[in-house]
Amino acid sequence: MVPRLKEKYDAEVVPGMREQYHYANIMQVPKLTKVVVNIGMGEALTDGNALDKAADEVTAITGQKPIINRAKKSIANFRLREGNAIGVSATLRGPRMYEFLDRLVAAALPRIRDFQGLNPNAFDGRGNYSLGIREQLIFPEIDYDKVDKVRGMQVTVVTTAKTDDEGRRLLELLGMPFRKI
Repeated sequence: MVPRLKEKYDAEVVPGMREQYHYANIMQVPKLTKVVVNIGMGEALTDGNALDKAADEVTAITGQKPIINRAKKSIANFRLREGNAIGVSATLRGPRMYEFLDRLVAAALPRIRDFQGLNPNAFDGRGNYSLGIREQLIFPEIDYDKVDKVRGMQVTVVTTAKTDDEGRRLLELLGMPFRKI
């Protein structure tokens, strides 16, 4: 079964982008490459269970088991040694990516208190978008009673767009609620 957002991309986004940017070939239309969900945790150095709980939460949110990120350098001020586990991340591609983005836009973001829209300027110059989420409780998959600590996470949407303008338009057409400036 094809995800709903993928169908929308094929039916609405591709023709809309071709018309607006005058692409000669359908392969020039930007598309989503991957979505990375990352939780960086300083408390993982002192609390061994924190990493496992964060991994369980990322698994529930994304439907995919995350990898454990380890420190690349030792930093004495942070009591950090090379090789220490400091976070978890999951890279989503294909149908899982589309399902996650659909749930993020339709179910999770509207649950944020006083939500005014996403920052439209959080692009990296190459059409990729990053957003920070302050608490994992906005996802319906997370059971409020089983949460030991509120954790934030970063979600990065990687596209094949060449410019920020193309990437912004791609995500707008896919339903991302950007704030009006």
